[in-house]
Amino acid sequence: MGEIEEMSEELQSIYLSNMDEAPARRLAREAFKDVQFAIDHCLFQFPSDRVKMEEVYEVNSRGLKVFTKSWLPEKSPLKAIVCYCHGYADTCTFYFEGVARKLASSGFGVFALDYPGFGLSDGLHGYISSFDDLVNDVIEHFSKVKEQKEYEHLPSFLLGESMGGAIALKIHFKQPNEWDGAALIAPLCKFAEDMIPHWLVMQILIGVAKVLPKTKLVPQKEEVKDNIYRDMKKRKLAPYNVLLYKDRPRLGTALELFKATQELEQRLEEVSLPLLIMHGEADIITDPLASKALYQKAKIKDKKLCLYKDAFHTLLEGEPDETIFHVLDDIISWLEEHSNTKNKV
Repeated sequence: MGEIEEMSEELQSIYLSNMDEAPARRLAREAFKDVQFAIDHCLFQFPSDRVKMEEVYEVNSRGLKVFTKSWLPEKSPLKAIVCYCHGYADTCTFYFEGVARKLASSGFGVFALDYPGFGLSDGLHGYISSFDDLVNDVIEHFSKVKEQKEYEHLPSFLLGESMGGAIALKIHFKQPNEWDGAALIAPLCKFAEDMIPHWLVMQILIGVAKVLPKTKLVPQKEEVKDNIYRDMKKRKLAPYNVLLYKDRPRLGTALELFKATQELEQRLEEVSLPLLIMHGEADIITDPLASKALYQKAKIKDKKLCLYKDAFHTLLEGEPDETIFHVLDDIISWLEEHSNTKNKV
């Protein structure tokens, strides 16, 4: 807990409070909002004065109040829209804010949401009762965005990080002709071996999950937690991501993710949209070998694999500044190239 000692007592107590339910998470976000943008992280050095931001809560078809956000260039014409799928435990309102500002100031309209059970959206924190339902929630929001008159003729891309990469691929399977490409950062096509419990433990957990799916019981190795941030300075800033789900994974969630990765592994040959795949070579959370398999098996010629030497799991948040800027440049170059190709057609 040493990292939180620099916070005020009030912020410390909020950080340590129970955030299982959405109202507590929304209060925490308000308390931390100004402090977050003041921290010394390279993503928050991008100017926001040329970016128009909007936050909206909308009730989806399952009756859940879902937090959504958009970032648009204030004056320049839009090149394309980018729909972001965040990672497990995360939110679209902290580090991604910096990424979205950079993309918007480069001419892209960026749209994101917090999935039910994560960030500012309704639902038990960190709980996924059905991965398929979650994917449908994401499709529902992005479809509303893409149907708007000002965006319907623009190229549209998925940007997925970690679990969000798995969601982006599932969206593609459900909407095979609706997207002009996907940029995937450390996509969860398969858990690295260090993440999966011993076979016998796994069978016990699967059995218990059927009865107690919301229980926070899944064991986590310390070295796995340490693989999130490579830059030690950024590791110390991690507690400012106050909405991050910090407890052990819930049994039902872990089971849904495991089943989703098993399905994805079997369906890599069906991927048929232009791809940019980015992965840290030292990632022990999502398997870089699975990204190589996706690159080899996807039935599309227009695909690119970028592997970053020594890089850990969070390529856009936890790496040294030069790696973060390198990854961002790779994303923007790819988006520009593919937006231009689409706009010429």
